[in-house]
Amino acid sequence: MTNFDIGIAMFVAALAVIALRMPVGVAMLAVGGLGFVAISGATPLLAQLKSITYSKFSNYTLSVIPMFLLMGEFAGKGGLSAALYRAGRAWFGHRRGGLAIATIGACAAFGAICGSSLATAATMSQVAGPQMRKLGYSPALSTGTLAAGGTLGILIPPSVILVIYAVYTEQSIGALFVAAIIPGLIATLQYMIVVTIYCRIHPDAAPRATKMPFAERLRATRDVWPAALVFLLVVCGIYLGWFSPTEAAAIGAFAVGILAVVLGGMRWKGLYEALLSTAQTTAMIAIVLLGAELFSAALALSQMPTELSRKVAALQASPLLVIAVILIVYLVLGCFMESMAMVLLTLPVFVPLLLGLDFGMSKDALMVWFGILVLISVEVGMISPPFGLNLFVINAMAKDVPMAETYKGVIGFCLMDAIRLALLVAFPAIVLWLPGIR
Repeated sequence: MTNFDIGIAMFVAALAVIALRMPVGVAMLAVGGLGFVAISGATPLLAQLKSITYSKFSNYTLSVIPMFLLMGEFAGKGGLSAALYRAGRAWFGHRRGGLAIATIGACAAFGAICGSSLATAATMSQVAGPQMRKLGYSPALSTGTLAAGGTLGILIPPSVILVIYAVYTEQSIGALFVAAIIPGLIATLQYMIVVTIYCRIHPDAAPRATKMPFAERLRATRDVWPAALVFLLVVCGIYLGWFSPTEAAAIGAFAVGILAVVLGGMRWKGLYEALLSTAQTTAMIAIVLLGAELFSAALALSQMPTELSRKVAALQASPLLVIAVILIVYLVLGCFMESMAMVLLTLPVFVPLLLGLDFGMSKDALMVWFGILVLISVEVGMISPPFGLNLFVINAMAKDVPMAETYKGVIGFCLMDAIRLALLVAFPAIVLWLPGIR
């Protein structure tokens, strides 16, 4: 068996064991280790483990991950999600489908201080789900809206997936955050359009709520300005160079923690739970990153990505066709795999492949553009039947809703995601314009 064959076998084996529900980090560690031994032997593997463990976790940039996770935990414990939803309901609740539109807006705003799709979906389900069901919203519309809105948690910066992508591809975290802003706003608007169209087709699916007085709308809006201020401070601070992404994450976590105590009533128990949850999630991500590093090193040793790049280049296929095939692969994998596993498993193969093609842009611009495309593909996978993770999160919290209803509710959102993905492939400037004006 050649080294190239070993590389192919590693990739297939990793997909297989992850599909069998082996923990992602353990799967990539095991497959990467076996592949390394098959190519170089056991002694080089031990030396590699020693070096990559230190080099990976001594990386200062990675400290941004627990800070953003902690910021999201504080936002959830401090009731900021409820305040965001109340503001959205105050302005849009009296319209047909208004609560669903308010939920989309609240998910986008909460995603700006959370960075996790699952956390956004779970939190907003507790806040908005009972309200929509109480008013008489159809199960398909309510659960579909919550599942799709949750994906905005990883698209609206800050995003943990984007941080990991930036570290792996050695790109600027700030540039990727800024590049995600316009696609994130487009996604929010598209989801609101989906709700509007759905309610026109099925008027009975979304009864109108009582219109709130203007003074009450202003009071509800006043409660969310601190969260908006934190988002602007973090993203604008990174964009304008006031502080590094790690410093911005620390400032954001501290600011949201203060807001959670002062405005949300968070106490010692909430603080303990937030710190514990952050530590557990950070440890999980660390194991995944270590496994991905060893898996990537073994793939590089096999020369499989390089050889695959040569074979694709020899086909003289259009670069856009190649990236379209890659995105289709992501969409398919997203129906069955967890987002972080999908990204870390495929980047060692796809990044060298793309760098070997001519897209008419610089390497940094290509990696930023591809990063946003990957992020949207991951987002689509989170709500794609049959195994999108957000679907299971929402369905677990709405136990009386059949999964078939949730599937029906997300179809329109998936179609809008496909349209947006095609738009960004055809017009890279939508992604690259904002980072390019710095």
